[in-house]
Amino acid sequence: MKVGLTFKTLLLLMHGILVIFIGLASIAVAQETEMESSDTASEQEVITLEGVVVVGTRAKPRSVLESAVPIDVLPSDDFVKQGSTDLPDLLRNLVPSYNVNAQPIADAATVVRPANLRGLAPDHTLLLVNGKRRHRASVIAWLGNGLSDGAQGADLSPIPSIALKQVEVLRDGASAQYGSDAIAGVLNLQLKDSYKGGSFEIKPGIFQTGDGLTYSFAGNIGLGREDLWTNLSLEYGGMNETDRSVQRDDAAALISAGNTDVADPAQPWGHPIIKNDIKLFANYGASITDEIKFYGHANYAQKEVEGGFYFRNPNTRGAVFSNDDGKTLLVGNLGGLTPEMAEWETRKVEWEAQNPAAVEVGEAFPEPSPHDADDIPITNNVPDPVALKQVIDNPNLFTFQELFPGGFTPRFGADTLDASLLVGLKGTIIEDLGWDLSAAYGRHASDFFIKNTVNASLGPKTPTEFDPGDYIQADMNINLDLTYPLHDMVFFAFGVEYRTETFEIVQGQIESWDIGPLASQGFSSGSNGFPGFSDIAEGNWTRSNSAGYLESELRPLDFWTIGAAVRGEYFDDFGSTVNYKVATNYGIADTFKKLLSIDPIVDLRARGSYSTGFRAPTPGQQNAFNVTTEFGENNTLVNKGTIPSTHAAAGLVGGKALEPEKSKSFTVGTVISHSIANLTIDYFNIKVEDRLAPSRDFNRGQDVTEAQIQQLVAEGITSAGNLQEFRFFTNEFETSTQGIDVILTAPILNGVLSVAYNYTGTEVTKHNPDILNEVRIKLLQEGIPRHRGNATLTQAIGDSLGVLGRVNYYGPWYENAVGAQTYSGAFLVDIEVSYALIENLGITVGVNNVLNVAPDNITSAEGPDVPFDIEEFPARIVGRPFGEYSPYGFGGAFWYTKVGYHF
Repeated sequence: MKVGLTFKTLLLLMHGILVIFIGLASIAVAQETEMESSDTASEQEVITLEGVVVVGTRAKPRSVLESAVPIDVLPSDDFVKQGSTDLPDLLRNLVPSYNVNAQPIADAATVVRPANLRGLAPDHTLLLVNGKRRHRASVIAWLGNGLSDGAQGADLSPIPSIALKQVEVLRDGASAQYGSDAIAGVLNLQLKDSYKGGSFEIKPGIFQTGDGLTYSFAGNIGLGREDLWTNLSLEYGGMNETDRSVQRDDAAALISAGNTDVADPAQPWGHPIIKNDIKLFANYGASITDEIKFYGHANYAQKEVEGGFYFRNPNTRGAVFSNDDGKTLLVGNLGGLTPEMAEWETRKVEWEAQNPAAVEVGEAFPEPSPHDADDIPITNNVPDPVALKQVIDNPNLFTFQELFPGGFTPRFGADTLDASLLVGLKGTIIEDLGWDLSAAYGRHASDFFIKNTVNASLGPKTPTEFDPGDYIQADMNINLDLTYPLHDMVFFAFGVEYRTETFEIVQGQIESWDIGPLASQGFSSGSNGFPGFSDIAEGNWTRSNSAGYLESELRPLDFWTIGAAVRGEYFDDFGSTVNYKVATNYGIADTFKKLLSIDPIVDLRARGSYSTGFRAPTPGQQNAFNVTTEFGENNTLVNKGTIPSTHAAAGLVGGKALEPEKSKSFTVGTVISHSIANLTIDYFNIKVEDRLAPSRDFNRGQDVTEAQIQQLVAEGITSAGNLQEFRFFTNEFETSTQGIDVILTAPILNGVLSVAYNYTGTEVTKHNPDILNEVRIKLLQEGIPRHRGNATLTQAIGDSLGVLGRVNYYGPWYENAVGAQTYSGAFLVDIEVSYALIENLGITVGVNNVLNVAPDNITSAEGPDVPFDIEEFPARIVGRPFGEYSPYGFGGAFWYTKVGYHF
């Protein structure tokens, strides 16, 4: 399938934008006489709209409109005027090319939500704080609706929005300037640096349905003096869970049959619980001498995140309650194997010894009959009460209906801790030669937990709460940067960097991964839903790399800027890579002024760039083991394992050592500015080779032999006996991503109008069909909306009242979590009203999604055009009537208030 803007669509879009712009410019010309007396005020307003940025070049800061590459500048007020307290959500509402969504029942992705910039994976975006690389998160997003699967990016959530002076979003490849990961672009967070004043705010909120209570208390204060200062920010908050589920029909059937132990709903769907969300950030500096300054920043953050998993039916859940799809209950013999099973084991060993060739090609000895004397028949959702009582009364027999007669729904989450410290010295020597030496250390840890579940192979001795282990990511960076302005028209920068990156898997408690005595009787091992990390899966992997770069900026003319950069990097496990970038910004209107002495109505500029880039697979992606429970074929729950690509079992089906991703990208755009408005239009194209993502799932019995399953058990994936599918990371495909960004800003009366639109389309241009199937391709191409847009209008009414209105548009997207469906797009409307009670004290009331828009319902099994019925497939399986990966969430209208004090 070809993706891209059609000529007609592009023509209509450009026509509409130009009509708006010409209309605004015409108003300006008509009112030119009246505006002459307020030229200074207008110029100041335009400067505010343009913004001043430092990302994208190491030369002196410049306005967004003069930049050679597209950059969004988001001042702190843009974050204040929203209901959410989580930075990823705040960014999503402001930057159309940035996507992040809720992650219900998504394993570790619920803990650190993956976000996408310009249609690429989360780890294709580099995160900077005050221009310095920030460490990545410990979480690997094993479940991410295709596009984010397997990504390990940085986490924005530990950063309190009250600490930010502005956010700069560089929408261009920048690996030649900043190193690995900057394929989609760069987010640079500029921290507040005032040593005077501060602010405090209290922000509670709740969904219109009455759940999901959210609260935050935040404060910022500047201390010290000009030569010795610190700026401190603190936020504390939390969120209650939401529930948008419908009762599963299997649970409803159990209740109708008389099982009063089944919960309603058996499987909640909604936002997770967030507890004790603490975020602390410090920005600091000092003047050591007139030429040398000390600077740095540090943070500490922690929180607990907890969400639900899938419901385990007490009659049908495989390897726990039954092994024949609910025909009989699975009964364990605590005294060992039953005589029938012991005889079967003996015959199996003899057959395998006599038929080694058959074993080698995956043939297996026939399974024993599931209906031996101890099994309990199930009729119309009711186990035979007489047989069940006999088992319960027999101390040597056991069924998990004794512990969970109504089934169980595991609860999964993690306690996360994020901390970092950066210190640096900078100054000038030999006239204008600037130097900057810095060192940074960052660490992110996720201590997982799972409760209300079992290790079935341990029988009645199983715990119901487990510590599966930890993921820990630690990064260390040392940088030396030198800058030298040769004169006003030529600027040079060069530097070196040394970086280490460590990923660690900490072993879980033994019961979370142990193979218990009932495993040989058909009971699954490991904590059900998220098996723990065994002594073989645990490990510590470190990679180091060193780099050097050269960057230059030339100004042949006052209105023409040319930038170039080249960077060489060496990785101790991948070898060397060299990347480069060229970019330019040319003032077309200035040319008319210089050559023809014509003063155009608008300032017109052209800009563009071309760059190569790369991203090295993380040590976590190279080495991590993981087992999750997902819906597989025929919409049944299966255990899926992700194993290292160099694992012996992966090698049997095409796995091999990972390689770095490589990219080529270019942008071309125009900037049109006037005292009444600014307009930028930028086209981008990104081609990624050797792209990294998990492979398709290899199925037991089809792609994977019994010998491979036993090998997985031997290698430490202890639930492999009940593992129906596994996958691994691969470089076996290439993509082409293209799109357009349009941004219009204009002062209107006593406020500002901002309109932004993004189109992003991705095409998989090359792939290995044995590794990447058509479902994964469709998810990569359509898993997030291709069209995004927003329009925001702020107005001041008098000295005390302010209003804000925002319309967000999200285009259609595709999911395949249960069935396959393309969900329709939607418009969401936000409204906010602020009132100054007294000087420096104000109150705000607002609502996000005031129209209470919800995602489409899942369609009927008969097709997408058949109306949804909650009694029909597939709601009865998943317990939810909507898509899981809605780009704007599924909570509905969210009301909030805020009380803020500034001093």
